[in-house]
Amino acid sequence: MALAQTAPQFVPALPDRPRPARRGRDRKAEVLMPAPGRARFERADAPRVAVVGGGIAGLAAATLLAERGARVTLYEAQDALGGRLAGHRTRLADGSVVTMSRGFHAFFRQYYNLRGLLRRTDPGLDRLTPLPDYPLRHSAGLTDSFARVPRTPPFSALGFVALSPSFGWRDLATMDARAALPLLDVRVPEVYERFDDVSATAFLERVRFPEAAHHLAFEVFSRSFFADPRELSAAELLLMFHIYFLGSAEGLLFDVPDDPFPQALWDPLGAYLQRLGTDIRTGTPVHTVHPDAGGGVEVRTGTAADRHEAAVLALDPGALRQVVAASAHLGTAAWRDDVAALRTAPPFLVSRLWLDRPVRPDRPGFLGTSGYGGLDNISVLERYEGEAARWAARNRGSVVELHAYAVDPGARQERVRDEMVERLRQVYPETREARIVDARHEWRADCPLFPVGSHHRRPTVRTPHSRLTLAGDAIRCDLPVALMERAATTGFLAANALLAGFGVRGQVLWTVPRAGRSRGLRALAARAGR
Repeated sequence: MALAQTAPQFVPALPDRPRPARRGRDRKAEVLMPAPGRARFERADAPRVAVVGGGIAGLAAATLLAERGARVTLYEAQDALGGRLAGHRTRLADGSVVTMSRGFHAFFRQYYNLRGLLRRTDPGLDRLTPLPDYPLRHSAGLTDSFARVPRTPPFSALGFVALSPSFGWRDLATMDARAALPLLDVRVPEVYERFDDVSATAFLERVRFPEAAHHLAFEVFSRSFFADPRELSAAELLLMFHIYFLGSAEGLLFDVPDDPFPQALWDPLGAYLQRLGTDIRTGTPVHTVHPDAGGGVEVRTGTAADRHEAAVLALDPGALRQVVAASAHLGTAAWRDDVAALRTAPPFLVSRLWLDRPVRPDRPGFLGTSGYGGLDNISVLERYEGEAARWAARNRGSVVELHAYAVDPGARQERVRDEMVERLRQVYPETREARIVDARHEWRADCPLFPVGSHHRRPTVRTPHSRLTLAGDAIRCDLPVALMERAATTGFLAANALLAGFGVRGQVLWTVPRAGRSRGLRALAARAGR
């Protein structure tokens, strides 16, 4: 179904010269200028452009294209925008109507391009609220905190070692310093050439990281890719270390939306797109995309075949594989094989529990966990989300969310759910006395997997068709971005590529530095590579 047009078309004033978006506090963040061109399309020559997929990548592409005057049609298979961060309304056993989603996501301050997208409807990012800490707890009793860790490298790493109970100065002496030196100068894309054929686990074993630090500081990051670190490319792990630890001065703390994703993020952005004239068609899966003799594409849904001058495919790996496989004339044989080779990560489970009594007031809004079976983190939603806070206040309870990443595909869902609840009671013993008023569960398997040796085959933003581009967190872009920021960045890059082909200027983008920040540390790391 299509979202109704609720407001007249709005065309923002565009400067004659591109202005860099606000980038954060890091003076060494890098700018990526778009190709030169005119400011926007004239109404008479505005092309029709299809954007397939209404997640972060598709929303970024559609936003930029519409702002430049293109006539955009946004196709989304689900009934709401947001992709993997969408939400839906549900009624609980007590009669409350609440929003269920796939839960907690961290909006790091390094996510320049994602935050730039959100600023379209929230210039001051007032709908994001900071969490004061990001504690990581191991079942052995050790807990790491980032609240007092300096943000600027190398003081961030030194501060972490000084404050961490799981990684001390003595541990440095046990490490293989030569093997660890590449962490000091992660270069993109060279890091993939050097370390994509090594697993994250193998790299950590080579460096001889202490076991507790391995679990807390690295396994938590690797599992944020919904992957077992034994399968994950070490290049992706090093990239994460660079983005959050030694490559950026933005730090490891982050913000979260102050209300559920639809209300805080996607509903305002959808309304903004409609004011720009975008035709938003939710509940409309695209089955095939066919290039035509005129250089454009035909997009076929279950009820129509629409011709467009260009298109962006912003789909998760499974959906992209399906569309390409069904579109016989799309791309070259080699490109189609690379798309078919994209892998999907193992399933993950999100369980949200509405409890009849509160957790202890000192419990953090988010806690990363390791060593507690399949439990990867616990969120206490009323600490930061308005809807949950209102429910908790009315019922004198708590809204708690549990995540399990990289679950065995053969595991019984009910057993995984039960184990998660039991682990919650182990970590937060006060929940043993709580009655579960209601629960909702999201069991999904649609995130990208970045296995060892896969980088060279990942499809890029550009495709064999000059007017067809790809976007999403599975797409290779050879910049120091990951997760939601990779989705937003590739969405803008996909739009930039199409705009350049039409002679229209795209958007300025930002990233953390593409190499180590310190000249001395870069020289030291270079010695290790000889």
